[in-house]
Amino acid sequence: MRHIARKRFGQHFLTDGGIIDAIVDAIAPVAGQPMVEIGPGLAALTQPLVERLGHLTVIELDRDLAVRLREHPQLLVVESDVLKVDFRALATQMLAKATAAPLSKIRVVGNLPYNISTPILFHLLAQVDVIEDQHFMLQKEVIDRMVAQPATSDYSRLSVMLQWRYDMVNVLFVPPASFDPPPRVDSAVVRMVPLAEPPNVHFKTLETLVQVAFSQRRKILRNTLGKWLDEKGFAGQFDLQRRAEEVPVAEFVALAQAV
Repeated sequence: MRHIARKRFGQHFLTDGGIIDAIVDAIAPVAGQPMVEIGPGLAALTQPLVERLGHLTVIELDRDLAVRLREHPQLLVVESDVLKVDFRALATQMLAKATAAPLSKIRVVGNLPYNISTPILFHLLAQVDVIEDQHFMLQKEVIDRMVAQPATSDYSRLSVMLQWRYDMVNVLFVPPASFDPPPRVDSAVVRMVPLAEPPNVHFKTLETLVQVAFSQRRKILRNTLGKWLDEKGFAGQFDLQRRAEEVPVAEFVALAQAV
């Protein structure tokens, strides 16, 4: 029976064979690698991935799709909201069974639901220490924000938080016609590789600092971040006569370290 895409889950199923092949080639799966696919849907990416890997763990919220996926002998199905999945615990389970070596981390891929893509990215960011790399299909404008440089309109809280921890590249453009039903936006695939030696900074401090800085991005930082720094008793030097979008990632990180 044909599965009808559910709007509440943000479902758009990938159907373009050429695009699917290009995504799998970009991921470059190797037999035995521990890989997690978020939102496998109708298994358009799942099948070619598992053919190369031999085994794949998938996270699927839609109960009907999870039932179908469980019929596949090479899949381990985690029926859950991805935002509730403990990736550290999952990695421990997967690495114990992995056949490829040497392995200490898992790979994560997926066509992310566009309505909750940013929360998923932050959920994974908090558990990045167990992740080797990530390849995601996302709304193109989200990827534009992820890789944006300072002093551009796309530069945002998302840019700072992800660039602090990942090297990211937009690897493939995906038009709406590649999906059923077609989304109303362009899509793209991003490769996210955690930095081998990221700046050492307290995650929650950086997260809060950046959130405050971008809370009113049109105002200069003296009116937003300045008050927060005063509350923290910060006595160091930082140019608050700028807007948040003018501050490079390295300066935000250095400020969080000083705080």
